[in-house]
Amino acid sequence: MLYDDYLYDLGKILIAAVVFAFLAARIRMPSLVAYILAGLALGPLLGLVEITPSLEFISESGIALLLFLVGLELSLERIRDVGPVALAAGLGQVVFTAVIGFFFAWMLGFTVMESIFLATALTFSSTVVVVKLLDQKKELNALYGRIAVGIFLVQDLVVIVALTFLAGLGAGETFTWSDVMGGLAWSFGGMIALLAVMLIAARYVLPRPYAWASRSSEMHFILALCWCFLIVAAAYHLELSIEIGAFLAGISLAQLPHSDDLRRRVHPLMNFFMAVFFVSLGVRMEFGALGPHIGSAFFLALFVLFGNPFIFMIIITRMGYGERTAFKTSVTVAQISEFSFIFAAMGVASGLIDDPILAVTALVGVITIALSAYMIIYSDPLYAWCRRIGLLRLFRAPEKDPKEEKAPKLLKDHVIVVGLNGLGRAIARRLHENGDPVLAIDVDPDKLKDLPCETMLGNVEYLSVLDEAGLDRARLLVSALQIEDTNHLLAYLCRSRNIPCAIHAFDVSVIEDLVDLDVTYLMFPRVEGLKDQNAELRKQGVLPE
Repeated sequence: MLYDDYLYDLGKILIAAVVFAFLAARIRMPSLVAYILAGLALGPLLGLVEITPSLEFISESGIALLLFLVGLELSLERIRDVGPVALAAGLGQVVFTAVIGFFFAWMLGFTVMESIFLATALTFSSTVVVVKLLDQKKELNALYGRIAVGIFLVQDLVVIVALTFLAGLGAGETFTWSDVMGGLAWSFGGMIALLAVMLIAARYVLPRPYAWASRSSEMHFILALCWCFLIVAAAYHLELSIEIGAFLAGISLAQLPHSDDLRRRVHPLMNFFMAVFFVSLGVRMEFGALGPHIGSAFFLALFVLFGNPFIFMIIITRMGYGERTAFKTSVTVAQISEFSFIFAAMGVASGLIDDPILAVTALVGVITIALSAYMIIYSDPLYAWCRRIGLLRLFRAPEKDPKEEKAPKLLKDHVIVVGLNGLGRAIARRLHENGDPVLAIDVDPDKLKDLPCETMLGNVEYLSVLDEAGLDRARLLVSALQIEDTNHLLAYLCRSRNIPCAIHAFDVSVIEDLVDLDVTYLMFPRVEGLKDQNAELRKQGVLPE
């Protein structure tokens, strides 16, 4: 049965992903490389997983949801200050790689149509890979990280146009000019209509329901997936790629006020589909189809690894950015994109190219993704080495970046107040009035309104929220929540990180467990009152006099 095959293949993929990721962690190998190796082991090497309808279903659904999650990362607000350089570098690199890539492919003996597909596949860099690695390095919001995300947004919009063009080109059963032009008109008309709906919805329709849904973790998550599948269905009926619909749905949600919280909540889902996608990519590698093109694939991979960073260094330094920012931005683009595989697969499905071209694209992808992952992870020592041997002198960039903003001021020695009910709001206000730096966190945006202190929308059950809140740098954590399990989690995390905490003992039944967790201070607001609590905290030296 297809259902049984689906679960069986998915189980093997996930087991292999876990095993290889564990082994990779022991030798400091990026997890993305481990996933690809896991796929190679399952497919071409051991033959444990074959390309079956169930695996095709896993890949197609995984790619669509993965691109939805990628779209969630592309907030225009985050990259507004780097728009000019992102636009110039993104479009400049697209033109450079497409022209030179076509020339190289044609010189290697590929036909004109094959060269067009290969050049297009080489043009785009992987948003999935780079966002994952920059998030792992905690540098997604650094200047070079914002420039990279802006570049990927430009590239992704260009590739959406390319995919739409290909969908229109393959719309007719016969390739007469009337069929081709009619297919193109329908596809681009559908994409423009869908994009217009996205922009209008993000501005006027989505903010209110998502503000309401953000109060519930489950509702926020389900509503996001509902929106994704709604737009995917619309793209399907417009005869567009479902990947286009999923990606545009993600971009529209990324522009909402509560998109940061939504990204944190779907992050585990992104990790899951990252594993499925890259393991499946390794499984799909058909080395037999490469034939005489193995050497060509390695040559094109070297072009992507060194040609793309070269053109980016030229563009970014000419726009006034320093050599460190230009270098670290440039190494993020030294791989091809998940869109490249989709584009090549659509070309095979439409009969415009054959399987060997898809195999060449896949091999280039495996090589560039694997090597660029190391380049991104170790970009700082790689930059120091290139600077030491004088390689960066070719670009004549200023050593210091005149456009580098000051490092964002991190909260330090602050008080984190979780749960903005009446007690939590009173504590946050009083501490702020006393001059203490306070960060208030709640899942309900309405409860964060009108507070004079710093606020953050998020669910503290996600460790990423507490990391972003700077728990390790905090002087004290105060929980006014009346949720026993969450309070236990906060008490445990504070004890493990040696952070004092004050937990709301809202019922006699919870006191024993909180004492066992070595809570610094138990709050009994019905007995002591807010003033006595603050006095006790200062008496114990947790808060200054």
